[in-house]
Amino acid sequence: MACTHVNAAELHAPGVNQSVYREDCTQCFDSIDDPSGLDVCLYCFNGGCTGERNHSLLHVSSSNHPLVLNIKRTRKQVKRDEPPQKISKLSIAAETESDRYDTTPTVKCYECGIDDVDKASGKLSQVVDAVLKANTFARQEEVKAWEQELTACEHTLCLEQEPARQIESGSLGHCTACTLSENLWLCLTCGNLGCGRAQFGGVGGNSHGVAHKDSTGHPVAVKLGSLTADGTADIYCYKCDEERVDPELPNHLAHWGINIKDRVKTEKSLTEMQVEQNLLWEFSMTTEDGKELKPLFGEGFTGLKNLGNSCYLNSVLQSLFSMPEFVDRYYLPDQGPPDAALPAEDLETQLRKLADGLLSGRYAKPDSDIIVSGNTPEVPHQKGLAPAMLKHLVGRGHAEFSTMRQQDAFELLLHLLKLVSRSQHVAPQRDPVDAFRFVMEQRLQCLNCRKVRYSTDEQENISIPVPIRRIPKDATMDITDADGKEKEKEEFESVTLKECLDIFTADELVELTCGSCGSKAGFTKSSKFKTFPAVLAVNARRFELVNWVPTKQDVPVIVDDEPFAFDAYKSNGLQAGEEALPEDAASGGAPKWTPNEGALSMLEGMGFPRVRCEKALHATGNEDSEAAMNWLFAHMEDADIDDPVDFNAGSSSGGSAPTAIDPEKIESLCGMGFNAPQARQALKETGGDMERAVDWLFSHPDATGDFDEGSGQAAAPAETSAKSLPGSEQLPAKFQLQSIVCHKGSSIHAGHYVAFVRKQLPEEKTASWVLFNDEKVAKAGEVEEMKKFAYVYFFRRL
Repeated sequence: MACTHVNAAELHAPGVNQSVYREDCTQCFDSIDDPSGLDVCLYCFNGGCTGERNHSLLHVSSSNHPLVLNIKRTRKQVKRDEPPQKISKLSIAAETESDRYDTTPTVKCYECGIDDVDKASGKLSQVVDAVLKANTFARQEEVKAWEQELTACEHTLCLEQEPARQIESGSLGHCTACTLSENLWLCLTCGNLGCGRAQFGGVGGNSHGVAHKDSTGHPVAVKLGSLTADGTADIYCYKCDEERVDPELPNHLAHWGINIKDRVKTEKSLTEMQVEQNLLWEFSMTTEDGKELKPLFGEGFTGLKNLGNSCYLNSVLQSLFSMPEFVDRYYLPDQGPPDAALPAEDLETQLRKLADGLLSGRYAKPDSDIIVSGNTPEVPHQKGLAPAMLKHLVGRGHAEFSTMRQQDAFELLLHLLKLVSRSQHVAPQRDPVDAFRFVMEQRLQCLNCRKVRYSTDEQENISIPVPIRRIPKDATMDITDADGKEKEKEEFESVTLKECLDIFTADELVELTCGSCGSKAGFTKSSKFKTFPAVLAVNARRFELVNWVPTKQDVPVIVDDEPFAFDAYKSNGLQAGEEALPEDAASGGAPKWTPNEGALSMLEGMGFPRVRCEKALHATGNEDSEAAMNWLFAHMEDADIDDPVDFNAGSSSGGSAPTAIDPEKIESLCGMGFNAPQARQALKETGGDMERAVDWLFSHPDATGDFDEGSGQAAAPAETSAKSLPGSEQLPAKFQLQSIVCHKGSSIHAGHYVAFVRKQLPEEKTASWVLFNDEKVAKAGEVEEMKKFAYVYFFRRL
């Protein structure tokens, strides 16, 4: 019986940029490595599992797409007789997927009931071949993310080509200096064909393309095997020594008689090979005395693969999904998956998929592909799950998280919590982010009349300053710098969590004119907790400016496992004997902004128009003429640079109402890592201008923010506001450390992140610390030392 669907009009090979989910199911982490394999829909290329859950059948019935390609993959057994060679960035490894796996593809038709449709019939041959050769969704997204970093340069933009000559497009021959017929690079200046350098993945090369550049000076070449019909290819500029893009590539190729629309990609691009290389980095899982940490398996002990540079994401996800709020919300083993037309593009589906993967224990098993030898632990670590679909959704549309660069784990936490809250309309369940929400109360007191003002702001975290105090020591030469010279290693005094919180909640002097008594003596300002959350996320700021570059310093912060009382940091609002500032003074008592006359005169003396000078001073703190001058040079091309601005539009002086702050602008600034009070203050200081608000925030890194959340808006009744406050005002407020995200490296955008989570281990009476180092999960060793240098702390209220 022949299948009647093999010539269906909807059957087509996947396009170059079309997602092919041929590695794991879009609704769970069952994969092509399972005994029954994975079904890839030949109409829309959705991946569906075929085991007990059978999400493939669910897709077939909901989409009416009967033809699927079932892919089963089995690992070729590898015996490690010696320790694996350490991978360096320039290493070349020849092992390919076909060296590691045996793959069995079978076409099935659910409607015709045929389990082995002839792959050569109808349109199947072309479609099946294209599906098997296509990048997996995970790899494709990684490649896209890396390619987003590529730009043009002066050599590609100003390329001059020699007189045209015809190059046969169908068979482009071999290198002009040797017999290699792959890894060929076409010089876009003269049309010379030269082989490239030897490349990761076993691709041969004798560097004759580089030799051609050395002899001619021609800067730009294109890798012929990477050409695609949609105009993408590997472009390399030898003068910049960087990968680039060529906006005029089709025309530059047409000059040599090559029609890019006829080209079919035959080789991996440099980006694809770079992604493969990044995935081979390994990190130590041994104690200080060299002993291997004991791997853990089972429910709640599942690791996550590093997708190139995703340890910042993995560590945050492990911390969040160890919390009962996230467990209860997304781990629903008795329910089917959400009804989503595109499961891979649905955040609710992917969060439930992740919860099932991490918490069910289905995937937390020793890697069966590794045969134990004397150089491997008695029990190998697990493979780990690749959260590629979730990473894509988290980063979609975000300038930083959509790339493959290392990112700040704390900023990722804020972004992820925002996405989760926004997605709660999908289902009626309680928002798990509610556990993080609480209210800070700011207190202002005039130093002259002693009147006070209280205002509140809802938050989901705090960022505490860590005092940096260096320990004097002898010039012990124990570190070598990049030039091979030894330099002194700096050490810092330990500080306690209590000291950091004391500084965070302490009074500080702010320069304001009192609207009640007219005094310019200033105010004291402090912020304390009005309510406490169920989970308190704390970011420890260990940064200081070194040569104007924010540098993370290894200052130890002592945090005990024992509960810590926050009662002393609670604000109780207006007290007996305190007199509140009048409402008009509280909302608009600050004086009108006026430019610093000395700095203004200096800038005008340089020839800058007055309106530009005022904007620069307002954006940079109104004190430093040099900072204002740098701002001016950076904003010379702004379209509105000469438009007058009323910097006192938000003041209530003169009877005008304060300007309302756009909540979307506050949210946008919060997405950049600032908190809501800082964002509100910056927008008020800059008349609501987003770009200038960003400049203001970077010029005022220590700004504590404006807690007047209702400024410019109708105030809610006091009784209603009190009822809607998130968190709890009850005392005592004792918190205990539950998990930490740790970072190794001098910059948050480099190095490595891991998570330590307090968990109850089987057969142990008390909770222990568990290390989540990407796919490797083990009972932690030296956790006390790691706690001293954590980047994010998660405390739970007892």
